[in-house]
Amino acid sequence: MSESKRVFFAIEIPTKIQRQIVRWRADNFPDDAGRPVAAANMHITLAFLGEISAEKQAALAAMAGRIRQPGFTLHLDDAGQWLRSRVVWLGTRQPPRGLLQLANLLRAQAARSGCYQSPQPFRPHLTLLRNTAHAVPIPAPGFHWEIPVSEFVLYESNFINGRTRYTPLQRWTLSE
Repeated sequence: MSESKRVFFAIEIPTKIQRQIVRWRADNFPDDAGRPVAAANMHITLAFLGEISAEKQAALAAMAGRIRQPGFTLHLDDAGQWLRSRVVWLGTRQPPRGLLQLANLLRAQAARSGCYQSPQPFRPHLTLLRNTAHAVPIPAPGFHWEIPVSEFVLYESNFINGRTRYTPLQRWTLSE
């Protein structure tokens, strides 16, 4: 029997932009707003796969490797809060077509392979804060990060010593 892993496909946020977002978050949200997501864990989930076997992971990785689409630019220029899931997020007002196509392809492949896919529509976002106990004031528009996306990543999610860590397992380059 093979070992299963908790995995997801995502867009990685460059380290420089992670640091800028952490500084912006510190300047714009009170300390009691919620639990800040570690900079190294910042990403945009494309498709959550859940606990899957090594065999299923290999099959999904092979399918991901066949994706041919150009890179795109992602603009993080929106923010909000989902009270039910208790998170504050950064997102994009106008998701690029390439992002939506990539997420839809990966989510469809995952669903065909028997991986659970949320019935919720894809809402590209980066989680800033978790476990928000109350409504948090969201900064006024005017913030903006531009991220050129030329690859996507398969991450493993591990809970170790009371902390969640995301480890890149495999990367795929988008065409030029």
